[in-house]
This record gives sequence, structure tokens and C-alpha cells, in this order.
Amino acid sequence: METVESIEDFYKRKFDWIPDDLKNEIGHFNIFKLEPFTGKNARPVPYKRRDFFKVMLVLGGGRVHYADRILEVKKQALSFSNPQIPYKWEHTEEITGGIYCIFDRHFLKDFGSMQEYPVFQPRGEHIFELTNAQVKEVEQVYTRMLKEIQSDYTHKYDMLRNLVFELVHFAMKMQPATYFEKQEMNASQRISTLFMELLERQFPIDEDHRKINLRSPSDFAEQLNVHVNHLNRAVKENTLKTTTAIITERLLKESKVLLRHSNWDISEIAYALDFKEATHFSNFFKKHVAVSPTQFRKI
Repeated sequence: METVESIEDFYKRKFDWIPDDLKNEIGHFNIFKLEPFTGKNARPVPYKRRDFFKVMLVLGGGRVHYADRILEVKKQALSFSNPQIPYKWEHTEEITGGIYCIFDRHFLKDFGSMQEYPVFQPRGEHIFELTNAQVKEVEQVYTRMLKEIQSDYTHKYDMLRNLVFELVHFAMKMQPATYFEKQEMNASQRISTLFMELLERQFPIDEDHRKINLRSPSDFAEQLNVHVNHLNRAVKENTLKTTTAIITERLLKESKVLLRHSNWDISEIAYALDFKEATHFSNFFKKHVAVSPTQFRKI
């Protein structure tokens, strides 16, 4: 499995240079046009996590791998990526243009948490297909970004932060309003939410994080300091699924990612997912996917 791409690695890969201000006190922000790296000159985007955020307007079609999900961009889209989710783009030769901004965690440290917004959450939506009219609106935001970053205005980075949030809210308003409604949580909802957060926090698995620690409902119940029956009731009440079923789905999702995108052998993947034997993992995988891990890797 490839390691996380740092912001320094990004600059080396894309431009063969590193800015002098990567470690300044206000964090790092920059904006780039996709040209001239489009069409026949498109460069491959490797599958890995990045340690920075990216918001990109893409003109043209393509296919995006987010963890185990494959999303199609038919015409043009606004995309969001973050340090928690590995991704890659395919068919980049079909992209005719676009623009994107990148920024690190420190850039918005005192201005809000990006992970609070669904567009940057593991289970959120990350790709938003746009109409021609919506493309013009988004292009106007990026045009303002370019103008600000080239200006000498003392507080230009405050303006740039506002424009990042403008893109986030532009995308979020494209979702049904009920998706973002905040409701008071009762104890059952809180336990279920904490369970989901603990589960998701163990992923993705890579060279820097090679093994999960919590796998059974009792493991999570102990961590949350509740009885396992209480946890199971709360999860079932709020998700309509059993705790075991949710854990199984997440293990399968990560195992598919590792089989597709890593060069780890079956034993290493089994160990990473806390199976005592490779055969236990193979039996588990075949039971739920109907093919063996080896067969799945060849598909």
C-alpha cells in the first residue's frame, strides 16, 4: 500500500519544486488551474491518501475511486477530498479543464473543523455533478480566489478562507435539506454515533496504520463503557442493522480496497483486519462476496 502523500510530495510530483511558505504560521493555501495537465497531457493521479484538503472544479468526464466506491463524472463536477479518504482519478485524458485549491489543516485551524461538513466526511458525498449555470457560479468563486491570492491585501487569507467555505456551502445546498438537519440526540443516538465514529476512525489501513484494534461488538462496548447488549440495542434502533452487520460491512469495504489497491498478500491483509489466520479471512470474504480474496483480486 502506498504511503500518505504529504503536501511537499504533492509539489514535487506535480511541479518539481516546493514553496518556501509551507510551514508558515497561518497554514498553507494555494490554487492551480488544471491546464496544461489535461487531455493527452494529463498526469495520473495515484491511489493514496493526502495529508491536505482539495476542492476541485473538473470540466470533462472521468471516474473517481473513493475508498471502495467508484463515482462517475459525466460532464463536469465539483469534488472534495480530505486526509481521511484515499482516492484516485481514472480517464483523466477526458478532462478538458478545471481549477482547484489545496490547503492544510492548519489553514482553517481556528476557523472551524472541515470534518464537521458532510462533503469531507467518510460517509458523505464528495462529487457533485454541475449544470452549466452552476459551473459559472463556481468559476466566479475561483476567479475571486485567484484575484485575492495575487493581491497585496493584508487580510487576503481571511478572504480566501471565506471563499473555501463558500464552495463547501454551495455543494451542501445541493443536497436535500433534511440531510443536514441537526436534531437533539438522545442517549441511544449518541451511543450509536460514537460507535460509528470509533469504527470509522480505524480506517483507512495503510503503511502508517497497519492494523485495527476494535473488531467485535464487545470490543466497542468496552471502549464506550457500556454493556454490549446496550450497544447492540442502540445501534439496531438507530441504523436498523446489527452491530455485527455494520462491522462486517466495514471490514469487507476495507478488504476490497486493500485487495484492489495494495500489494499486500492475503496474510498481511488478514492480519491488518485482525483475523487470526489467513484462512479465517478467506472464508469470511468468500462467505459475503461469493469469491475468494485471490479471485476478487484478479477480477
